[in-house]
Amino acid sequence: MDFESIQSAFTPTPDQTSCFSKGGMVSSAFPAASKAGALMLKKGGNAADAACATALALSVGEPQASGLGGQSMVLLHLNGQTLALDGSGPIPALAKPDKFGPNDTKVGYRATTVPTTPAVLAFMHKKYGKLTLEQVISPAIELAKEGYTITPLQSFLQKRELENFFLPENPSAARYFLKNGNTPYEPGEIFCQPHLAGLLEHLAQNGLESFYQGEIAQAIDRDMRQNKGFLRAEDLAETPWPKIRKPVTGSFRGIELVSTPPPTSGRILLFILKLLEAMPPEFHLPLTEKSMAYFCEVMRKGLMEREEHPYWPDQYDQEKDPVLSSPELPQKISRWILSRKTPDMSFSEPGWQGGETTHLSVMDNEGNAVGLTQSVNLVYASKTACEGLGFLYNNYLLDTQDHTPGHPNYRAPGGMAWSSVAATMAMVEGKPWLVTGSPGSERIISALARFFLYLADGGLSIARAQAQPRIHCATNRTVSLEAGGFKDELVQGLAHQGYTLDQRRPRSFYLGAVHTVLRQLDGKGFQGAAEFRRDGIAAGPDQV
Repeated sequence: MDFESIQSAFTPTPDQTSCFSKGGMVSSAFPAASKAGALMLKKGGNAADAACATALALSVGEPQASGLGGQSMVLLHLNGQTLALDGSGPIPALAKPDKFGPNDTKVGYRATTVPTTPAVLAFMHKKYGKLTLEQVISPAIELAKEGYTITPLQSFLQKRELENFFLPENPSAARYFLKNGNTPYEPGEIFCQPHLAGLLEHLAQNGLESFYQGEIAQAIDRDMRQNKGFLRAEDLAETPWPKIRKPVTGSFRGIELVSTPPPTSGRILLFILKLLEAMPPEFHLPLTEKSMAYFCEVMRKGLMEREEHPYWPDQYDQEKDPVLSSPELPQKISRWILSRKTPDMSFSEPGWQGGETTHLSVMDNEGNAVGLTQSVNLVYASKTACEGLGFLYNNYLLDTQDHTPGHPNYRAPGGMAWSSVAATMAMVEGKPWLVTGSPGSERIISALARFFLYLADGGLSIARAQAQPRIHCATNRTVSLEAGGFKDELVQGLAHQGYTLDQRRPRSFYLGAVHTVLRQLDGKGFQGAAEFRRDGIAAGPDQV
């Protein structure tokens, strides 16, 4: 990987989707959230402080993607150590397998797992932060009180999801997130959240962990009982701190990579990169019909590996994981793919194709870095919100299964949803050179794989690598790609080989949204790139 070429190709832009700063950097999907994190760096906070402030502001300014009712996964490099925080949300004790109706896991009060985002942020701030909680949470409170301008993307999503807002018997999310409880906001209109501001003020005074006890837990319990949901105060009281886990490690084109372990999909990203590395660089760029088909088959192999070999997180050992520990396996699979005249026609049902998430990346000038991915699952989640508190309940029970008892993602009390999260750091001499990640359900993995391909084989800047057209292949050979992003003959070549085409609009947020921060190896500053398919910016202490 040509570090100098990648770094020198970077150019800041007036809209701050590409940004340079000397004292650290934050990249996220909402401008006020990036500025909240950058402000923490300016106040003397570290990457953990900045990540918490950014995540809390995203919970206000990007409610379609994340919030206090969701879950968070984190990859951290702090004080010379790299670790992962597993914020998997437990399935409530009352959510027995035989208690669900046909639509209960998608919309409504029964769809939620125990929220973990407040616990994850509380743990990270208490253990690693430097600033006070009041400082870290203040930008989110102000944003909820004063409001923000609805973006074209948010207006589009509200219109797209309008019917779904009214599927639950109690359309509580519609009351909180639609204008007058029934109409999508138009771009440019101001959206305020006074109830959420009140909740955030309570958390600022009593600690983020107070979400799980006392009057907050009782309010959630009461709301759930009234609406036939499963979540109870007892579930909240038993919510543990996030588990500290050992990240998975690998390499691509000679650079060391660190990513999030099970229950997330960092191991699948590293496996896919191993398969791609088994081919020479010139095979991938410029794109050819053969290289696109190869990428599609590599994606299918990775996703099928995840489905066929799930791991209980507490029992996972990378040294015993053949897809990461065997040097011969990637070469063997690559040769097999290339030997096929047509794609592997074995059929597999695709994993869930929805999913809405957000990712933020942070670096400070002390050598620390954080990649944090948080989500409420679907766009506007379960379409239900807690009365009086103003946050959305997640619908992570959708990402569980009900046919294999003993499976890590079996829908039963204490179980967990599967996760496609794959926050990743590239390391140079044991220090983070860049931190990146993406939302997008299983498209997270394809978006990040393409990003690293364009960095390593194209020598592109982080911003240009993120901007390249996206392609994803599900296990059933459905290829999703951005319309107009690829030559017609390449697209038609995939169709002729038996793939089903799913052409998405240009700049489609469906295919992921990569947010990256890079530390220049000359020590002169940081580069940040926010995904132009979303609404965010990159910002450092120089910009606030």
